[in-house]
Amino acid sequence: MSLTLADKVVYEEEVRKSRFIAKAAPVASEEEALAFLAENREPEATHNSYAYKIGPLYRFSDDGEPSGTAGKPILHAIEAQGLDRVAVLVVRYFGGVKLGAGGLVRAYGGVAAEALRRAPKVPLVERVGLAFLVPFAEVGRVHALLRGLGLEAEEAYTPEGVRFALLLPRPEREGFLKALRDATRGRAVLL
Repeated sequence: MSLTLADKVVYEEEVRKSRFIAKAAPVASEEEALAFLAENREPEATHNSYAYKIGPLYRFSDDGEPSGTAGKPILHAIEAQGLDRVAVLVVRYFGGVKLGAGGLVRAYGGVAAEALRRAPKVPLVERVGLAFLVPFAEVGRVHALLRGLGLEAEEAYTPEGVRFALLLPRPEREGFLKALRDATRGRAVLL
């Protein structure tokens, strides 16, 4: 089972007079990853290198550092900890001492890995969409069921009844369908 971060995390470390600041966050989509990177980059810094992984999709950038010395080590830190749906930005303020290729790989990868190690993690649960139509007479029962389970659903009124759409953790789908059948006396229709 993959893990993701429960919340954002920031970790800072000095490596041979250069200041490295790792910022990591859970992200659900590429758009969310790009927004996180744009909001957290520091334009006055020497480099803003990053990596993100969302399922099979991944991207990384060295942002001016020698090729393969910043973005790839950050991505490796994400993958090595079995994380998914995560974006990591490492900001570097140059301190006057060149680190060399190996030193850059260790610094970027190490700061990113330490930030991710310190971050609280949660299991990544795949969610599935579910849509169903309920006659008007059963809507109150469905509202009670959703409230009791702490779920929220989108509703759309149609001539036949109310159409509900929601996302559920995949392992809970069958149990929810049974509860829905019981609550609506079998009158809910899956769409």
